[in-house]
Amino acid sequence: MVFALISAFLFTAIAYLIRKRITYVEMYTTSLFSIVFQLIVDMILEFKYNYYGYFEYGVDYLTFIVIFLIYPPLNIIYLNYFPLENSHWKKLLYIILWCAFSIGYEYLSVRYGFFYYENWKLWYSAIIYPFVYLIITLNFLLTKKLLSHYRNTNK
Repeated sequence: MVFALISAFLFTAIAYLIRKRITYVEMYTTSLFSIVFQLIVDMILEFKYNYYGYFEYGVDYLTFIVIFLIYPPLNIIYLNYFPLENSHWKKLLYIILWCAFSIGYEYLSVRYGFFYYENWKLWYSAIIYPFVYLIITLNFLLTKKLLSHYRNTNK
């Protein structure tokens, strides 16, 4: 639990203190998306198939630390520095680096006890993370497009 609290504080502080390259609306909508996305994935993988869980087996309030204080700030940090104007190779490298970070962070989360595996392996996450980051990125791009369309139609 200490690792989760330190992570929540650290990631939230970083997300708050960094120079923002994305708007508050983009941060808000993409954070809501990441929360809903995480809840849907967890309902299926954690509760239906019993692959993994947070803290203890079953539903607990401590999981809200992860859902509301870890994932949204990481989402903001990831999207804030996403190389939108760069080549596809730099975008791919950025996603690969975040996947590596996520695998390392997941390993530490299991080691320090705020995440546990039942029928899951770390290498499953290594396969899944690129798709997760791609989905988050595509949602961000859709949000930017919708905001741009809204701004252009209301001039």
